[in-house]
Amino acid sequence: MSREIVCRACMEKEEEIMKLREEVQRLKSKLRRKEQSITEGVFGSSTPSSQIPVKANTPGEKKAPGQKLGHPGNGRKRIADDAIDERVSYSVTETICPDCGNPLHTIGTQERIIKELEPPEVKTIALSLQRKRCSHCGRELKAKATGILPKNLYGNKLLGYIAHSHYVMGIPLGRLEEQLGVGSGSMLKGLHQLSGIFKEIPEQLLLLYRQSPVKHADETVWRIDGRNGYAWSYSTKELIIFMFRTSRSGKIVREALGDEALPGVLVVDRYAGYNKSPCLLQYCYAHLHREVEDLGKEFAKVEEVQQFVAAFAPLPAEAMHLRTMDIDDNEYYRRARLCKEQILCLAQAPAKHAGILRIQQIFIEKEHRLFHWVYDRRIPAENNQAERDVRKVVISRKVSFGSHSLSAAKTREILMTVLWTLKKKYDSDVLSIFTQALDAYALDKEVDLFNLLFHDFYPRE
Repeated sequence: MSREIVCRACMEKEEEIMKLREEVQRLKSKLRRKEQSITEGVFGSSTPSSQIPVKANTPGEKKAPGQKLGHPGNGRKRIADDAIDERVSYSVTETICPDCGNPLHTIGTQERIIKELEPPEVKTIALSLQRKRCSHCGRELKAKATGILPKNLYGNKLLGYIAHSHYVMGIPLGRLEEQLGVGSGSMLKGLHQLSGIFKEIPEQLLLLYRQSPVKHADETVWRIDGRNGYAWSYSTKELIIFMFRTSRSGKIVREALGDEALPGVLVVDRYAGYNKSPCLLQYCYAHLHREVEDLGKEFAKVEEVQQFVAAFAPLPAEAMHLRTMDIDDNEYYRRARLCKEQILCLAQAPAKHAGILRIQQIFIEKEHRLFHWVYDRRIPAENNQAERDVRKVVISRKVSFGSHSLSAAKTREILMTVLWTLKKKYDSDVLSIFTQALDAYALDKEVDLFNLLFHDFYPRE
């Protein structure tokens, strides 16, 4: 009888000990997550650098000042004569020496090159438009003004400057109002008018995007009319299409890609909204690499996890860097196939820890979406292109906090698509090309704006 009582007491103690151990483990995990959120932010290793609460000092010794011996350096370079916009001469006003009173004589000149700014200035111009009348039928003709849209108060240079400054340079309309002396309401009206002129361009760019062999996509939060919405970016190396929508569902993906099967590969993260895309998918290895590293941080004292992370983590990193290495295609494809074999070998290796099993399951079940980069060097193993492109919206969000209405979001969508695609293709000539297209439209509303803006997209014969 006493043995039964002792055994029952022992069992109760064992149960209590197990409960306490589980509680200690739970509290340790909770403390670890709390410490991680303090040092790395709420999204762990995926937290943007601007939102990390505490940033560690850069490891390693400080670099010695100056360049190495023999290094060409990055000093100021001499400006070519054809790059000088204006020459100004200055003369010595004194005719006698201020020290001894003897006359001064010219011994030559010294050239000095400087950079100077001419701030934008809004001019008020009075246009005189000649009118003529036919003496036979009485029809009247009036001269057409160049560089201005019909029945518009603002010239095309001013409208183009406002659109470029706001949507590319990120200058708020309030600051432009102070700078130019033009009311923000008038600027908004002008921007809406521009979006109406270029409204067909995004659809034409989408047709090119769909046929591209390598496509990228990403999305981020964007408030519209005070409500949560999303900004989507669909891009290639040469173009970018923005979409501002109130939803993050897969229907936005179908709106961009259509329903018919497409050539090429779409590089994305593992968001489920892209799963029904009408083309092949390539998942971003940067996200997977962070998950593996986070697993190692979370279970720093579990030997099985540490061994797996030490063996597995270098492989996604190698896959991402392999494409940019200075090696020929034959060597690239040899290394790529070897990297894939190593990844699959580790993914199929026996494991007990739940975290390891989760990572392995991704590479086994989604193998058809993880290795397109192995067989086509053009396809990256990461989605950096989309990350960089969507960052343009993230920066705008920090300034504007979103769009005040659906019409404002539509205007931003059209003009950002046009201007940022121009910037991808022509960089510094964006404003002049945009203004020239406006000038052509002012003279002929039937002009092919897409051909004027993006003639390089047409196949050359």
